[in-house]
Amino acid sequence: MVLSPPRAPLRDVPTARLAVAAVFFANGLGFASWSPHIPRLQERLGLGEAALGFALLGVAVGSLVAMPLAGALTVRVGSRPVTRVAYVGSCLVLPLPALAPTPVLFALALAVAGAFMGSLDVAMNAQGVAVERRVGHPILSSFHGTFSVGAGLGALLGGGAVALAIVPALHLAVVAAVLLLVVLPLSARLLGADPAAAGARPSPGDAAGAPAGRVPLTPALLSLGAIAFAVLLAEGSMIDWSAIYLRGVAGPEAERAGVGALGYAAFSMMMAAGRFAGDRVVARVGPPALLRGSALLGAGGLGLGLLAGTPAAAIAGFAVLGLALSTVVPVVFSAAGRALPARAAAPGPDGAGPAISVVSTIGYLGFLAGPPLIGLVAEAVGLPVALGGVAALVALIPLLARAAAPALAPARP
Repeated sequence: MVLSPPRAPLRDVPTARLAVAAVFFANGLGFASWSPHIPRLQERLGLGEAALGFALLGVAVGSLVAMPLAGALTVRVGSRPVTRVAYVGSCLVLPLPALAPTPVLFALALAVAGAFMGSLDVAMNAQGVAVERRVGHPILSSFHGTFSVGAGLGALLGGGAVALAIVPALHLAVVAAVLLLVVLPLSARLLGADPAAAGARPSPGDAAGAPAGRVPLTPALLSLGAIAFAVLLAEGSMIDWSAIYLRGVAGPEAERAGVGALGYAAFSMMMAAGRFAGDRVVARVGPPALLRGSALLGAGGLGLGLLAGTPAAAIAGFAVLGLALSTVVPVVFSAAGRALPARAAAPGPDGAGPAISVVSTIGYLGFLAGPPLIGLVAEAVGLPVALGGVAALVALIPLLARAAAPALAPARP
């Protein structure tokens, strides 16, 4: 797949590419650092599986409220300032859920964290797409790979903190402080708005400058959102439920030794490996074939791991799922801009922001639906069956990709 080359080379692209990668990495590390603490927080707050699922809705609710606003802001002011503000906010609120004394405040803290995380997700992906367009060939998957490396490292560090009995809030506060001090200065090198494009930005009444709230919901865009829904529900299930599942099959003693963190760590590390190779794979086989193969591999790997019913098999199944889904979200976000009619596309380097916000918002409904649904099903028939439903949903991705075929077609120079 070859992307349309930029109109003029920009000398700041290499440093901007490094800065984008750093933000993706830090976002993944911070996001995953608290995942191993979920069983401890569940126990401290006295939450059953269904109640925990509803509390985890806070992340999705906050994200869904913030994402459309972030998409509009990326067009109005550019993705660089939105990324930097959202990044600072996500670091500052990282310890809040661990400090919550009641289930209600726990859910509210997660909502605040989700708002910053959702805004950062839209803005950093719009920044990544802008850099990808300057480079002229697929690189978005590698950015998502750095997110997965950060997430895997964050899960391992969280598991270590659990094994050492470090207070969750203290661990998360230290992580947030380090990420803020190290990555925020580097984020100043993110790609700024193209002055020529900014000067040509249409007025609010111009049809070509339709705000993000009026992005036409084409069948292709909705299908891309549905694929993102399936993938993010699967990824969210690994974040929220893998440690609890492993505690169920390995026992609480193993969980306290940090075994619970290995499930999401394996998922993230294999997802990172797939994403670093993903740009070459996408260019070689094309997005449609990649989505078909990814869905079959992911559904089969997770299903077999759950059927075996052992910690080792489950961790292996989580790893296969991470590898299989590694390139799906980058492919979907990269295709989002092509899913809009030319008259509806926003101009400038951040023109993909509104389309990405639509796809991200639909995708994050997976986080919204996933936690309570998995919790309710788990309470009724057991967590293995609930996670088996995730495998079945992943298997539907090839059907969803058919309606998005025009946007998934390789772009031509």
